[in-house]
Amino acid sequence: MGAPTESISPELKAFIEAQHVFFVATAPLEAAGHVNLSPKGMNTFRVLGPSRVAYLDLTGSGNETAAHLHQNRRITFMFCAFDGKPTILRLYGRGRVIGPGSSEWAELSQLFPELPGARQIVLADVTRVQTSCGFGVPLMHFTADRDALAKWAEAKGEDGLRRYREQKNRRSIDGLPAHWD
Repeated sequence: MGAPTESISPELKAFIEAQHVFFVATAPLEAAGHVNLSPKGMNTFRVLGPSRVAYLDLTGSGNETAAHLHQNRRITFMFCAFDGKPTILRLYGRGRVIGPGSSEWAELSQLFPELPGARQIVLADVTRVQTSCGFGVPLMHFTADRDALAKWAEAKGEDGLRRYREQKNRRSIDGLPAHWD
């Protein structure tokens, strides 16, 4: 069974790097607000140190993570082993959003593949690392990353993505502002 620690060990870093999908969870402070849980992939997660991680966030139908982080900075990442040894890993922390106009963008964006629709980087300081058994997680085989999001972003172009973000990504479903600039 799992155990809590305060940092990401080299073994856990290797586990993270071997996963094809991860999940990001955030929530607003208000009890009536919606908890957000999003699957991510496409080789967009990086361990920057024993207690710091980041992921490249691509344009999507909403921007709940940015809104919640702007309000309260709470974030949880989860990784599940769908093959090999059954393991679940959760990283709890405090995050913030880095937009393309930020001075940090130039340095951090180079750590990720160039992907159409890249909108922001989520940077998080990890305060708790928790593993658990993963005995109930099914065995599955990775086939490939989907290319639908990249094709959609390429078809929109930079101007189309900017307009889409203005229309769909400026506020959370609970009405919170989603800043990324």
